Amino acid sequence: MPREYDKLVRDDIPKVIRDSGETPVVHEADDDEFDRRLREKLVEEAEEFAEDGTVDELGDVFAVVDAILECRDEDWETVEAMAAEKAAERGGFEEGIVLERVE
Repeated sequence: MPREYDKLVRDDIPKVIRDSGETPVVHEADDDEFDRRLREKLVEEAEEFAEDGTVDELGDVFAVVDAILECRDEDWETVEAMAAEKAAERGGFEEGIVLERVE
């Protein structure tokens, strides 16, 4: 019984599927599709982390962000600099402030 996924998967997943006796149907994304699929994967992994909260799931988020940076020829230092700039302008998340409403 075929199962539909239509999502970006880790590079070794087709081998894992073949090793289990099934046949994966795959294609290699072009640059535009790869960028879009990485953004979709980031949302998927972030949702899994939000639901589960484990460091293991956070590791998956990290792996996708790392792939996005590599795909875009960027690096973590750029992301860290942008995060530091926002923190300097608006603060960080250390104090656990929850905005309930603005009146």
